[in-house]
Amino acid sequence: MRDVLGTGYSVAEVSRMHGGAQKVVYKIGCSNGFSCVLYVWDLSMNYFQEETVHQDSGQRSFGSDLFEHNNKYLTQKGIRTPSLYDVNKARNRYPFDYALVEYVEGQKAEDYFHHSDSKVQHQLFQRLGEMLATMHADKRETFGNLTEPNVSAGTAQQFQMENAKTQLDYVSRHMERIASNHGKLLDTMNELESRISPRTEYGFIHGELGPDHVLVDNKLEPYLIDIEGAMFFDIEHEHSFMSFRFGEFYRYLKHGSLDEDRMRFYRFLHHISLTSGGLKLLRRGFPDQRFAKELADYHCECALAFL
Repeated sequence: MRDVLGTGYSVAEVSRMHGGAQKVVYKIGCSNGFSCVLYVWDLSMNYFQEETVHQDSGQRSFGSDLFEHNNKYLTQKGIRTPSLYDVNKARNRYPFDYALVEYVEGQKAEDYFHHSDSKVQHQLFQRLGEMLATMHADKRETFGNLTEPNVSAGTAQQFQMENAKTQLDYVSRHMERIASNHGKLLDTMNELESRISPRTEYGFIHGELGPDHVLVDNKLEPYLIDIEGAMFFDIEHEHSFMSFRFGEFYRYLKHGSLDEDRMRFYRFLHHISLTSGGLKLLRRGFPDQRFAKELADYHCECALAFL
């Protein structure tokens, strides 16, 4: 803190913040009243450590380099995300990277779902919709993240489908209802993918944009967080995810020219992936076991409903 911000910033309080399946997050309070956030990319505390180690570079959503590049890119494009004060990748004192990031005083967007004032809801989600429309309109001819721009072997949907097949295999080993329908689910995946027409232009997406990944300050300005997975991709991947994560408020975020075939395909893949993710959290000691189980059970039902 002293090295980055100056001698007047002495640490008075450190508290771990809720959430974080891939990185550890702390709030730091200083004796002068200033607050900021510490991000720690400690692979040993990542609940998806096994997948991260064996992941294709183009599929990565973990690491300070991705955060640093995406933070700079979004900021330059006028997309609000907490400011990066400093990132330390030296690893001379600790075996992990860490960063000091702006603390945004406020709540997450999901806390506004049940706000008593509908005008406040309207203002917030309209602003978020406008910000996302700007981000998604940023185009590139190849898909992939900013640090690995040449991962575009095959099509975007094939790229995601290979990962979905791996997740389906994992779920089949632990859930009988999925195991007994494995062949039908695989056939459905192939059928949905076969309906998709070729595309050669991709928008910039967050990659996992739920209402828990949007911070809202006291001026009702939205900020995107957990941005490591941001990349150029089919925007339907983002919209199909937001359509069930934002519920009725998705109407503020909906795009007018979405490919419905891609929407159905990616929604199916999301359900498989979230079933797998919930099971992994459940089996790997995630603190909120009830959440992990409900996540896996709910998305299992959603995936099977496609049959």
